[in-house]
Amino acid sequence: MTSLITWQHNSITRYIPYKIKLVMVVVVSALANVQTVTAVPVVPNFTQGSMTSHTETTSTVTETINSMDYNTGYQYSVSGVNVQHDGTGITPGTGSQTNTNNGVTSTWTDLNTTNKPNWTLTTPGAAFQFTETYKAPGLDTHTIIQRTTTINSVTDTTSIFSQ
Repeated sequence: MTSLITWQHNSITRYIPYKIKLVMVVVVSALANVQTVTAVPVVPNFTQGSMTSHTETTSTVTETINSMDYNTGYQYSVSGVNVQHDGTGITPGTGSQTNTNNGVTSTWTDLNTTNKPNWTLTTPGAAFQFTETYKAPGLDTHTIIQRTTTINSVTDTTSIFSQ
């Protein structure tokens, strides 16, 4: 029985490398006999044609315009007929003001309106005209404009081609 097992073992060990060699010969032969593939030129079979494209685009733009106009100094004027001041200076003394707007602090010198001259009629009971104007420094106007613009764009394209 020992001789039979030894013979089967020896036969199998010789048979496996032979089988591997046979498979490799078949694969190499198959690869060596593959034909090369070549491309055939494509020739269009039309003589003319056209292509049309239609594109529509809509854009919406929302913007805020924030404009602040500042006076850098003050304006004080007095005019009139049949009036006179009390003899002191026409220009009142100055004072300091501070303003904070959107986190920006501004400080400026302006008129002290509690210390302005006194005006009286020259001839009481007669006709008179008196105008006193004061425009302080600082923020004069604050304009906010909010607008939305919608833009529609349509593009039609036609391409005509021929051989």
